[in-house]
Amino acid sequence: MTQPLAFQKTLPIPYEEAVEKVTAALKVEGFGALTTIDVKATLEQKLDADFRPYVILGACNPGLAHRALASEPRIGLLLPCNVTVEETSDGSLV
Repeated sequence: MTQPLAFQKTLPIPYEEAVEKVTAALKVEGFGALTTIDVKATLEQKLDADFRPYVILGACNPGLAHRALASEPRIGLLLPCNVTVEETSDGSLV
């Protein structure tokens, strides 16, 4: 049996609202979005390629990051934690 790559939740709301709600939910849990990568816009600009709405949020909780880095400096390879919001081919959001 293949293990899932990520936790996933489908949201019954518009894409832009989903990005705002996910960002706000991260903040409530002590995480900030250090980076926001608009994959759709980047692929259109760099490759002239069409892609569905998709954003990668680079989330970080400073206290947890500090503890992890103090314990294992190479853990920085996995920081920040990435959270994605994407519109699937059937129009739902995950």
